[in-house]
This record gives sequence, structure tokens and C-alpha cells, in this order.
Amino acid sequence: MHRANRGNLLRYLCAFFCYGLVSLSPPTPLALRDEKLPFTPNHYFITSVVDQRADRRSVAQLITTPGQSAEAVDLPGGAATAINRFVQAGFRQNTKLRPITIRIRELALAETAVGAKRVDGRLSMVLVFNVIREDDSFELVTFRTSARYQRPSGQLDTVESTLRQALVNGLVFFNDWINRNVNQHEKLATRLQVNITNYVRNPDRDTVFYDPKRPLVWSDFLAGVPRSRYAAQVFTSFAYEGHNEVKNGVIQINLTFKVYILKNSSWVSEPARNAYALNHEQRHFEITKLVTERFKKRIIPDSLSLNDYNSEIQYQYIEAFREMNRLQEQYDSEANHGIIQPVQERWNQRLDAELRSFGLK
Repeated sequence: MHRANRGNLLRYLCAFFCYGLVSLSPPTPLALRDEKLPFTPNHYFITSVVDQRADRRSVAQLITTPGQSAEAVDLPGGAATAINRFVQAGFRQNTKLRPITIRIRELALAETAVGAKRVDGRLSMVLVFNVIREDDSFELVTFRTSARYQRPSGQLDTVESTLRQALVNGLVFFNDWINRNVNQHEKLATRLQVNITNYVRNPDRDTVFYDPKRPLVWSDFLAGVPRSRYAAQVFTSFAYEGHNEVKNGVIQINLTFKVYILKNSSWVSEPARNAYALNHEQRHFEITKLVTERFKKRIIPDSLSLNDYNSEIQYQYIEAFREMNRLQEQYDSEANHGIIQPVQERWNQRLDAELRSFGLK
């Protein structure tokens, strides 16, 4: 064969096979058209779309050819890629706002033939919206929808428009939800505020709560005197109560501290009812109060995580409780329960100085 003829034949074959390959990949009926969404997000942006369907194969079973069975058809690039592209094209993303992830829990579209000329379609969709905060993901709200449609055989436009409208409805739903909840939902809060009060109500039948204006008196020691080598003992401890609320997007951590002695667990022997011994027991009470004040200093907003502040406060409480026990034991050990008067005086001065630093003296 002449060289020129062979060249023409190769070009002809190339054109034939290239045309054949292109013709085998028609545009998918699920290629979502770009659509400008009917809102502008003021509180978030969509950072990603994740496919979490149990079955991540093609999202649709469509009758693309009249008279034929339904066949698997997927979104271009897969469900997550196609929906993310649709969302990114729908509105401008302000990455200074809260990052939101869309999780596809369910997305399925199935068609059945109705006679020779009609097709029934059913769509089901479940989208879960999560917020990303401090590198953790929190579920906010779930959108569920379903739709049915009929279309003429051979006309596939209804398939894309049904799916696209369901996605728009889901995004509008979430935008409305976040606009309603942004100032009151804890997972959307952007900062913390700690509000502390001290419980000082006195008198109480069994409890004395710490009040710098109300020192201990011997009548607070109501327990029977046990067999002991000590002259007196005071039962002192502390606790806190808390409740949280969200106001204007700020988590308000409201804590009430209780520093107290239990009268029915505190006792004194008759020979010890003097001012010196009472001062020693008062100092035990003050050690508990000072440990509590140090505890408060460690729970300022800058030291707390938005995502786990309750656990962090509880951890600091446990650490403070350990510190209290250690200091109480150190105090009694060094002063030998008040017997070594010079050491007792040094503790008196040390505690007075720290009490003054907290405005308690």
C-alpha cells in the first residue's frame, strides 16, 4: 500500500475509534446545574461534603432508555464531589465564619416504568450538618426529605431538577435553622464567660458556710467527743454547683462555691475550749477557703475549652481537693496540731497574708 494511503487510513481509523469512544459516554442525567442559592450565609461556610451512605455505589437506578430496565447512574465524580461542587457554586464561602460539614447519610433515586410511556421516580435524602470547632465535629441538625415524580419516557430533565430542588431545600432548611439558633445553641457558641458566686447563707442547722464576717465559735462543734489523743477536730470541705446557658452566642458558666464545715461532724473536748485552740480550727477552715480561691483562678475562660469545659472544671476541682488535703495535713504536721506555738504563728501570718490578697481579711 502506498505510504500516503496508509497515512489516510490511519487517520480514518483514529477518527472512527475516537468518535466511538466519545459516543459511549453521554452526559449523565444527574449532572447538577449550577444554581445561585436564595440566601447569603451570615454565620457559616461549607467546608466539605462527606459521603456516609451505607451503600456508596451509584445514587440512582434510572430508566435511561424506553423499554429497558433501570440502570445504575451516579453523580459526576460521586455524590460527595458533585454536591460539594453544587454548594460551592451556589454562594460565596466566607471562611472567617463557622466551618460546616455536610454528611450524606442517605441519597437514593429509583425509577420504575409505568406502561410504555411513563416513568415513576422516588427520591430519598438525609443530610446531617456538623459544625467544626476546636478540631472536633459536632452534629447540629438533620434534614430529611423524599419526593416522587412522573416523567415521560425518554425525557430525563425531571430527574436532575428533582434532585437539585431537594438539595436547595436542604440548604435553605439549614440556613434558616442556624439563623434561629446561632445565639442560643451551645455548639455554635464562640466564647465562654465564667460567673462565680459564693454561698454564704448562715446560719444553717448543720452547716456553717465560710464568711469572713462570721468566724467559727465553739457552739459550731456539735459532734460527740470520741476517744482521741486530739483536743478538737473540725470537718471542713468545699463544693461547687453549676448551670450553663447560652446568651448571645456566649456560653455562660454559672458557678456557686460552697466552703463549709459540718457541725455534726466537728467536735471539741472541754479542756480545749479556748481562743488559741479555736484559732487553730479556724485556720483549717481558712485553708479550705484559700484552696477554693486558687481553684477559681484556674477556671478563667482562657484556660477552658469550648468543647470540654465541664470536664476541665471537674479536673481542676479534683486537683484542688487533693491540694486541700495535702495542705491540711502539712499544717497539722508542722504545727503538731497547734502545740508548736511559733510554727502556729507562722501559719497564722502566712494565711492572713493570702487571705488579704483575695480581699478576705
